[in-house]
Amino acid sequence: MKSLLFLVLISVCWAEPHPDNSSLEHERIIHIQENGPRLLVVAEQAKIFSHRGGNVTLPCKFYHEHTSTAGSGTHKIRVKWTKLTSDYLKEVDVFVAMGHHRKSYGNYQGRVFLRESSENDASLIITNIILEDYGRYKCEVIEGLEDDTAVVALNLEGVVFPYSPRLGRYNLNFHEAQRACLDQDSVIASFDQLYDAWRSGLDWCNAGWLSDGSVQYPITKPREPCGGKNTVPGVRNYGFWDKDKSRYDVFCFTSNFNGRFYYLIHPTKLTYDEAVQACMKDGAQIAKVGQIFAAWKLLGYDRCDAGWLADGSVRYPISRPRKRCSPNEAAVRFVGFPDKKHKLYGVYCFRAYN
Repeated sequence: MKSLLFLVLISVCWAEPHPDNSSLEHERIIHIQENGPRLLVVAEQAKIFSHRGGNVTLPCKFYHEHTSTAGSGTHKIRVKWTKLTSDYLKEVDVFVAMGHHRKSYGNYQGRVFLRESSENDASLIITNIILEDYGRYKCEVIEGLEDDTAVVALNLEGVVFPYSPRLGRYNLNFHEAQRACLDQDSVIASFDQLYDAWRSGLDWCNAGWLSDGSVQYPITKPREPCGGKNTVPGVRNYGFWDKDKSRYDVFCFTSNFNGRFYYLIHPTKLTYDEAVQACMKDGAQIAKVGQIFAAWKLLGYDRCDAGWLADGSVRYPISRPRKRCSPNEAAVRFVGFPDKKHKLYGVYCFRAYN
């Protein structure tokens, strides 16, 4: 039988004279139980995979140590989900629940709720996943003075691609890099996403911003202009630079899309403005760079015709390398940023599904 330690605190309260007694004396007894059941929070999986537009459950359950009960029944259980950031002192509120009260925050509103398959289930369901949902989430359960946490990583299926604007190499500060990715139906990539892309063969000699504010680039084939011929393959790290003044390229990340990406069959080649109008007449919009990379990587889209994209660049996706069409590797080939008024090309369009 567990021993109990009784701590007796005597406190005396002085008061103004009272008809019945001149002072009030109160005695409080606090019972402290040694080795009591400790609240434990557990994530059955540390990493969950999904894709843009999908639904996912981030697992989280809570117990009391050495027991099978979910709570003591003395205090209400409070469940709080937050998203961790690269700044470890900052967290983004996602969802809070206590009793019958529920509240979601920011762009999670209307998309998140607790699974509650059992009385100790604090798992979070996220619906209609967006690119910004990628990252690490913390599940915190609080009961009275007891609390514990578990962390779950949400990874998205997708593709990382390097991006630089029409102005050329090394022309984006960090904030412009973020906007550039958003404009191309993507978000600025994280280090983990770039690292996974490097492990899958991405080799790029231009340094680019990542979401944590660092500047890095992936090398699978070491060579003199890219860190040296005698160095080992890896992700080269330039470190952290001034987000306002420093200028580099950027690595973007995108995932599955809900729509149709296609090369528009047209009787003639087109200027940029004609290409934009041709897609609109077909009930679509001129495609973005993120969409051509997603179609190439995730759908195996292959077309040996150079076409305009929304940013004014001309590219074409090759998933089956062959003569005259990227003979050495599968890639989205980059023609450049031609003169919009005088150069003629085909066009890639994108029609979103409602």
